[in-house]
Amino acid sequence: MNEKRAALRKKAMHLPLLPGVYIMKNKNGEIIYIGKAKALKNRVSQYFGSPNGHTVKVRKMVDNVDDFDYIVTDSEFEALVLECSLIKQHMPKYNILLKDDKGYSYIKVAGDTYKTITAVLQKADDGAEYIGPYTSSYAVKQSVDAANKIFMLPQCGKVFDGKITRSRPCLNYYIAQCCGVCTGKVRKADYQEAVSQAIRFLKGDTKEILASLQEDMLRASEDMDFERAAKIRDRIRAIERMREKQKVVFKSVEEQDVFSMAESDNTVCLAVLRFADGRLFDSEHFFFEKTESPASMMADAITSYYSMRQNIPKRVTVDGAVEGAADVERWLSEKKGKKVVVFTPQRGEQAEVVHMCRENAQEKLALKMGKTGKAVAALEELRDLLGLPFAPTYIESYDISHTAGQDSVAGMVVFQDGKPLKQAYKRFKISETVGNDDYTSMREVLTRRFTEYEAHKDSGEGFGRLPDLILLDGGVGQVNAVAPVLEAFGLQVPLFGMVKDDRHRTRAIAQNGGEIEIRSHRRVFTLIAEIQEEVHRFSVAYHRSRHQKRSLTMSLTEIEGVGDKRARALLQKFKTLTAIKNATVDALAETEGVSRKTAEKIYAYYHTEE
Repeated sequence: MNEKRAALRKKAMHLPLLPGVYIMKNKNGEIIYIGKAKALKNRVSQYFGSPNGHTVKVRKMVDNVDDFDYIVTDSEFEALVLECSLIKQHMPKYNILLKDDKGYSYIKVAGDTYKTITAVLQKADDGAEYIGPYTSSYAVKQSVDAANKIFMLPQCGKVFDGKITRSRPCLNYYIAQCCGVCTGKVRKADYQEAVSQAIRFLKGDTKEILASLQEDMLRASEDMDFERAAKIRDRIRAIERMREKQKVVFKSVEEQDVFSMAESDNTVCLAVLRFADGRLFDSEHFFFEKTESPASMMADAITSYYSMRQNIPKRVTVDGAVEGAADVERWLSEKKGKKVVVFTPQRGEQAEVVHMCRENAQEKLALKMGKTGKAVAALEELRDLLGLPFAPTYIESYDISHTAGQDSVAGMVVFQDGKPLKQAYKRFKISETVGNDDYTSMREVLTRRFTEYEAHKDSGEGFGRLPDLILLDGGVGQVNAVAPVLEAFGLQVPLFGMVKDDRHRTRAIAQNGGEIEIRSHRRVFTLIAEIQEEVHRFSVAYHRSRHQKRSLTMSLTEIEGVGDKRARALLQKFKTLTAIKNATVDALAETEGVSRKTAEKIYAYYHTEE
């Protein structure tokens, strides 16, 4: 601990055990973080203690803290209100700040004879017709896309005013999502009528449009224009299908906002789905750095989100715990002027809504991080199952391999973001443990691994990086054998075992108090099974290599004048016993430590046998 951090910790230890707000400042006196606490002394002193339990963002923040102030309040709720006010006023660098970059959205109708309909974010002075503004860009994009498909309007961006040169139509024409203006076969009157109906549809005149289309279809049938009648029929069916799809998304969902978070590495994605009258009318997502526990981040995200909005629903649905949920409810209620409930559903349709929101967050995060949504979901499911504070994006797994206690080795594999990171794999020769003792061998390996961590932790790479989770190939016995090693190094890394059944297949996860069944958790089961299979394969391959070399070495030492050292030198040069047998005396004599006389004995040994 450096002198500055020690001085700050000493100051923090003199704070009162009362609720309040603390204000972190850098050497220039700028406010870089504002937080609230139930007991100021306990909360603030944690920052300046051991950094092992801190996220990367918190470590960076603490490194930049030069001093701090504090304000005592009468209650935790007053601390929350004051914290929100100060954050909005100072916008500190290390707080969760959700930037509201949403402007108004418009529906643009451009062109003269052959008009096109698009969704835009700004209203320009270009002579086009603009419908709006709308607060939800999501709703505008969805509606414009539906209108263009239903009324078969072009979405290719071509300008069709003036003379139309006949050309080869694009794919949308062949999948019946465009009328094919570019073919020159569409009458101006028909196209203009479709645009007019699309605009009415976007303005919400769905019932009137359907009635009008029904009349047009009957009229076309009476006029024996069956091709036109069929097109109008298809348009009617498309509108009805869309209405059925949008009629009720979720019956039990009223006016509410749904919050869910996904995390990977040090990045968190917050997804917000907004509902009214059972329909999803808006969707947003925000990215920020991981700070503390998910419950704390969710509380900060909710207060930050509604600090920049006046429209607060009567229900805020979340996918997990919210730190100080009662105070957050009270703050929202006072801001809205009516009762607001913060709700975490466990089952039923509300739970389905939360699941949908979580999948949105996972997919958005996976896209940003260049990963798959399945990997993000599996790690989050593993986090929840094991009760971890964060999703374990960097996992180390260990296995021991030997033959009746001989040639004992260990393999370490690393999975990053749910996938093998082969350049980080490590192999260990068991040197201190004698015989068939997997517990002691595992303890030796982990001791060596974390000794290397202490020597290289400043680098933050390789052995200098702490894993988010350690998985041992074995049960409670292996976990209990290794736990004292972590305690001796003062490390708080989650430690579990991977248990197999009688058929050597993954069955459960072991912890100090017993086992956690994983077969009912599909994503976790698949991930753990893959890790267990990979670490077993890696350690066994290393053991076989060592065992084979030892066997070859022993066969070579039967030759007069060849000891272990010369045998290893020969194998290193020729790689295989067959190559040594086929080598000439001159080639054998070129081996380091092998004289010509010894080379002749080796050559004679194999050729005499033949």
